[in-house]
Amino acid sequence: MSTIRGVLFDLDGTLVDHESAAADAVVAALADMDGAEGVEPAALGRLWVEIEHAAMDRYLAGEIGFQEQRRLRVARLRAELGLPAWTDEQADEWFTGYLREYERAWRTYPDALPALERLRRERPEAALGVVTNGNGQQQRRKLAQTGLAALMPTVVVSGEVGVAKPDPEIFQIACRRLGLPPQEVAYVGDRHQTDALAAKAAGLRGIWLDRGGEKGADPGVPVIASLADLPGVLAR
Repeated sequence: MSTIRGVLFDLDGTLVDHESAAADAVVAALADMDGAEGVEPAALGRLWVEIEHAAMDRYLAGEIGFQEQRRLRVARLRAELGLPAWTDEQADEWFTGYLREYERAWRTYPDALPALERLRRERPEAALGVVTNGNGQQQRRKLAQTGLAALMPTVVVSGEVGVAKPDPEIFQIACRRLGLPPQEVAYVGDRHQTDALAAKAAGLRGIWLDRGGEKGADPGVPVIASLADLPGVLAR
């Protein structure tokens, strides 16, 4: 097996606690949605994350545009809450407020920065980077605001390169930017299919960060429960 000389990471759900930020933000933004008072916050957060996943899957499949997936999320939220439909302009205005709350809530997972700092100490020669689906401007702000940008010289965002995970090409673009062949690069992500198995199919060493303990009988890739476990897997 080739020596690992580069390590790439997914961003949301792996380094940054996107779901908690999104849940907190929708609860805060609901104050600007008349008629939605009294919704239980935890249930609302779960519903919003479910809505987001469904809309983003359609966007990444090329079925809808980026702005359309945002409007779709607002429309479904209002429908689930039994509220009348909004115009696109109303939905866009509310989503702008939601984004302000979302950005305020960006946080790294507790294991993220310590794991990256340990990697830099133990493997100073290793090239580090991020491969993430999403809007380039937003994802780069997220990296900067959370202190990750200084640790991640290579950043590949689907919205900037025109191809998204799980397509092998986005992983190969990242490897070319690292100047390394795929077999010398590990990729760590929280989604089994979209991250770990897709990276493996692209020729990288895919590693599944299974924070929720969903590991099946044969996940097909190495599995870690925390980023603190990553150096041990790389050493093997």
